[in-house]
Amino acid sequence: MAERPTEARHPHSAGLHALPGPTALSHLLDAQLAALAAVRPAIPMIDLAATAAAGSLRAGGKLAYAGAGSSGLMALADALELAGTFGISPASTPILFAGGTAALLHMTGGVEDDPALAEADFHRAGLAQGDTILCLSASGSTPYTLALVNLARAHGLTVVGIANVAGSKLLEQSHISILLDTGPEVVNGSTRMGAATAQKVALNMLSVRLGILLGHVHDGYMVNVVADNAKLIERAARIVAGLSGRDMETAKHALSQTGGAVKPAVLMAAGSSPEQAEALLRDSDGALGPALAALNA
Repeated sequence: MAERPTEARHPHSAGLHALPGPTALSHLLDAQLAALAAVRPAIPMIDLAATAAAGSLRAGGKLAYAGAGSSGLMALADALELAGTFGISPASTPILFAGGTAALLHMTGGVEDDPALAEADFHRAGLAQGDTILCLSASGSTPYTLALVNLARAHGLTVVGIANVAGSKLLEQSHISILLDTGPEVVNGSTRMGAATAQKVALNMLSVRLGILLGHVHDGYMVNVVADNAKLIERAARIVAGLSGRDMETAKHALSQTGGAVKPAVLMAAGSSPEQAEALLRDSDGALGPALAALNA
């Protein structure tokens, strides 16, 4: 374990317990900021991963998220946000988390060492050739995650590995390898800190890029969100008004006709009929920009 950078001693570890509170917290924040810097070199690979994921979803396949412990929690957090942010069906984004829902209430280390559990989770997720799977592990050596990598490769999935240790098995065995070289933790080995922070930021970037590639983001707006509560209805109305150039009353009326779906509501507020909006989005493969351009041509 000692040879892993994530297990090495951080310069601010020694004497941490004896420091004044503000000083200790400043050291912790500095370490978090340094972890963020480790994401930038990975941008080209994050883009490749988003492109692969978009290809799988566009073809009717799945994008799976997988991990154990803190890395699994980062994967879980990103996957759960895809439906609300981009309107991507949860059925298309299965989550493989070591120990399942029970581990969310009481996390135990043993489940991450169980390859049989990984195999059961893999088959339960219904993954198949053409799908993409994001596999996360700070050390890059978690048995549960590595077992999923082997299964995914054998079944024709594109494997994206996200790890914080260069040369780790996870990165070596993945088709797309995202190294987040965050180094030692201020609290030795506590990869829920710098390593997990970098993973979460990388996943945020990956999923937003995915949303853009699928046509679910336009001018920085979440245009594939479906307004199903009061907060989202107001947000959706602002989006429709902003993109169509119409007032809020017109935007809300359009949303009422589309069941809260933003893309067709934008087109209808801009002057299309419901049937025309549907046809324009079908012709543009669901991308709002080309649909708006065709409407205004």
